[in-house]
Parts: sequence; C-alpha cells; structure tokens
Amino acid sequence: MTTGVHTEPALLHTGRDGDLAVPPEEARRATNQHYELPPEVFTAFLDARVKYSSALYRDPHHTLEEAQTAKLHFVAERLGLRGGECLLDIGCGWGSLTLFMAQEYGCEVTAVTPSAPQAEYVREQAARAGLTGRVMVRIGSYSDMEVEGRYDAATMLGSIIHMPDRIDALRKTYQALRRGGRLYLSESCFRNEEVYQEFANRPGTKHVTERIFGFADMVPFSQLIGATESAGFSLETLDDLTAHYHRTIEEWERRALANSDRIEAAAPGMTAPLVEYLRTANAGWGYTSKHYALTAVKSRLGLRTVR
Repeated sequence: MTTGVHTEPALLHTGRDGDLAVPPEEARRATNQHYELPPEVFTAFLDARVKYSSALYRDPHHTLEEAQTAKLHFVAERLGLRGGECLLDIGCGWGSLTLFMAQEYGCEVTAVTPSAPQAEYVREQAARAGLTGRVMVRIGSYSDMEVEGRYDAATMLGSIIHMPDRIDALRKTYQALRRGGRLYLSESCFRNEEVYQEFANRPGTKHVTERIFGFADMVPFSQLIGATESAGFSLETLDDLTAHYHRTIEEWERRALANSDRIEAAAPGMTAPLVEYLRTANAGWGYTSKHYALTAVKSRLGLRTVR
C-alpha cells in the first residue's frame, strides 16, 4: 500500500542514495507480515475488487467501487493501453489491476507478489473469471527475480516502497520493457526532503513502516523521480492524487470499523492497529505526506507524436 508503519528494528531509512543495507529476502519476509494476513481481513474494508491503493474520484458522488474502477481505467489511459498488450504488474496485491487489465483490455499479465496467499487468491479469481490463459502469477521478491520478455507496459502501485534498492528494481523494469514501453508508478511519500529528515523516524511513521508493513522505505517523491531517471526512463506525466487517497482511506476506515467483527474473526487483534494506521496516514496528507503517480517511457527522446 502506501504511507507505512514500523516496529523497532534499527534504522531502515538511510535516505539519499536509494540503497538500503537490507537484504531483499529480509525485506520480503518482513513485508509479508502484512500481506500474508488472510484475504478476509482485506475484503472486510476494501472495495469489491480488493484494490489496496488509491481510488480516483472523478465524480464526487461515486462509491468506492466506482472510484476504484475509474482509477484502473486511468492507469490504462496513462499507459496508452488499447487492448492485447503484455503487462508486468509488480506488487500485484490481491490482483485488482491484474484481473481488470486481463478482462477489460485483453492484456496478457504477469503478476508478481512476495505473498503466497495473494498468489493463490489471484489464481483462484483468474480461474473463476476464465482468465487463466491471460494471467501468470509469480511468487517471490522482485529484487531477486529474473524477469524475461519484452513487456509493453509495467505497473508499480505502492510496491516500490517495499524494495530495498529502488534503482535496481527500476533498472530491471526498464530492461523488461520493449522500446517505447511505459511504466506507471504511484507511491505515498514525504512531501519534501526537510520533512523526511524530521519525521522519518518518529513513532507514528514507524508504526506504519515497521509495525504494519514490516519493511517500508518511504522517501520524498523526488528520490523516486531520480531513481526513475537513473534507470534510463524519460518522464512523461506527474499526477498529484493526494486528495483522492485521503477520500479512499476515509472509506476504508469507515468499512473497517463497520466490519471489525469480520477482521477480528480472520486476524484477532488486527482492527485496532489497522485503524490506527489509516488514521495516521490520513492525518499526514498535505502536511508531511503526499501521494503522487508518474508515467515514464523507455525512450531516449521521450513522448513521440504520431503524424
């Protein structure tokens, strides 16, 4: 997901070079403390697609389900999908984007997750929807994974925060794309370097990055832009989705409280830290944190206009 919660292992944030002294396998195991919770925890407070990232409220009267569908179409628009593309979904979560792009756009999707329960869930949903032939799920740390093929597009929605070497991850993604292929990356971040230095190791931040997620390295978005450029990409677009994520999390909190019995049945004691995480995240928007999305292209000259 996004804004992070820590427990108390030493400092995970080193900051400026985007390279943490945390082995990828250690980061994967730590992160899985959250993403290997039973799917029933997430279905209790997310939308019907179980999409664990910001929605897009193009209409203020939209339900969470409608806003999450709008967000998935927005990602497809930013990637320039017209139908039938090969897509790499890095950090696929519970498969909302993977399944949507396979069903609505006819894409062949390779979904990557470090979580065995997520992989099983996505495969089951793909089978139910008759999408098995278009969806392949790979389990493991993306940092350690060999990625073959030339994809038309790649997505990283709230996943790069869990990768100890973001430049290496983005270079791997660059190499996996065909020439002209596009990347959509979204992430929650500190609003600037000064705020990062002041707040990265405060208890509220650590509750998110360590206690909830096990491992999450939340940095200013400028560091992610720098890493994207270092990987070789040309930047195309930048979208500020902070207000949309605030609205999304308000709805998640409402549903978590309304369905606390379902959460407790699946993971006893999980409701309180989950609600604390959601409230901490929403309190920071615009003050200490932002949520941005960028689109980048594998092209030396950047965006080309067809004449």
